[in-house]
Amino acid sequence: MIQKILVANRGEIALRIMKTVRKLGMKTVAVFSEVDRGAPHVLFADEAVCLGSAPSSESYLRGDKIIQAAKELNVDAIHPGYGFLSENAEFARQVEEADLVFIGPTSKAIEIMGSKLAAKAAVKKYDIPMVPGTDQAVTDPKEAIAIAEEIGFPVLIKASAGGGGKGMRIVNEKSALRSQMERAISEAQSAFGDGAVFIEKYIGSPRHIEIQVLADTHGNTIHLFERECSVQRRHQKVMEEAPSAVVDHELRMKMGATAVKVAEACNYRGAGTVEFLLDENKNFYFLEMNTRLQVEHPVTEWITGVDLVEQQIRIAQGEALGITQDELKILGHALELRIYAETPLEDFLPSVGTLEVYQLPSGSGIRVDNGMQQGMEVSIHYDPMLAKLITYGPTREAAIGKMLEAIEQYRIEGIQTTLSFGKFVCLHPAFRSGEFDTHFVRDHYDPAKLQEARESEARIAALIGLKHYLNISQQLRLPNT
Repeated sequence: MIQKILVANRGEIALRIMKTVRKLGMKTVAVFSEVDRGAPHVLFADEAVCLGSAPSSESYLRGDKIIQAAKELNVDAIHPGYGFLSENAEFARQVEEADLVFIGPTSKAIEIMGSKLAAKAAVKKYDIPMVPGTDQAVTDPKEAIAIAEEIGFPVLIKASAGGGGKGMRIVNEKSALRSQMERAISEAQSAFGDGAVFIEKYIGSPRHIEIQVLADTHGNTIHLFERECSVQRRHQKVMEEAPSAVVDHELRMKMGATAVKVAEACNYRGAGTVEFLLDENKNFYFLEMNTRLQVEHPVTEWITGVDLVEQQIRIAQGEALGITQDELKILGHALELRIYAETPLEDFLPSVGTLEVYQLPSGSGIRVDNGMQQGMEVSIHYDPMLAKLITYGPTREAAIGKMLEAIEQYRIEGIQTTLSFGKFVCLHPAFRSGEFDTHFVRDHYDPAKLQEARESEARIAALIGLKHYLNISQQLRLPNT
């Protein structure tokens, strides 16, 4: 049985995992870089080990140091969280070879699903719908042009090892294909050390829908319904929700069954997410599988009542799933806003500095997965996400209202954040109606309008303050009676 877990991560996800570990009566070990020495996840853990200096290449990506620390402290298992080494098949393999438990899928499953081409090959025999395109790497521009003409423009060039929009290019016409392909290959090689790209039909107005799955080592695999992840900037999610406003019961069950097939195709173990594109006609296509816990997992936890980290740990120590598909029900609605240290008014550029004021919202229906505290520096070395704001309500409308309430309560000074963008999304008619797609930001977000709204709010606040001041002044001038 697992008694001590090292969490190979930092910030809000490290702290979130440790809370479940402690709830299960197990001990925790934190790892940290020199700039994170006083971070909340370090202070919360039972033990902590410094890995090195601030750059992640010298700290959180040093798998050798992490495994060495685990052995020295008699750790039983390592939880990678997400990001950093969570989808690194070689690290998972090294953990296995060190006779430690890797709380996640096998290294083989990570390897298969880590390559979009290998993933396509793995699921092909399961009759899973896929976007028309190539199922092998393309390097010859002439071959690429022939393929593009066969499936029809526009097409999407994608890095096989890619993610987060890197190595991805939309090509609308034949004349641009060669140059865009060269750029995609170069970017993929630089970002992932793998220049392999493939071509598929570009779906113009898709929604990004993902299905949460859990699989044990006893042959049981279930899905925990869908999450809507279409509000994105630069192909990266900013706001997610569960369930989706456009997925009905029949489509939900069909997508869920398909996600289970994808997990079975790679002999999956643990928590994973199968991502799909959903077109305007409700046709869905397999996109990829993320072999880790997702950033947006809390919305699924809230509508199902299932602690996904707890399930990961129980599966890792050989337990069978204690939940059947028929027992799962959707209860209410949940939203998640990623609080990034970014400037929405300037194309979401990173914002660094000191958290001079940092106060979290609280109350019924509000959850904050947080890894920061007042006075901390927002570092340039790591992902700019500070926290995740999650809200819940019996209906979608109630969850949106609760999100707006929580955003108003949140107090952050010293840096810019995506809180104002979250408010914009929740107030926008397209989002409130549920009629939006992955182009929401492109089609609806206007920084000038957000600035105008801010200035209007500031004017109203100033007028209220002036009126209050004049009323007090008037009262002070009145003669005593």
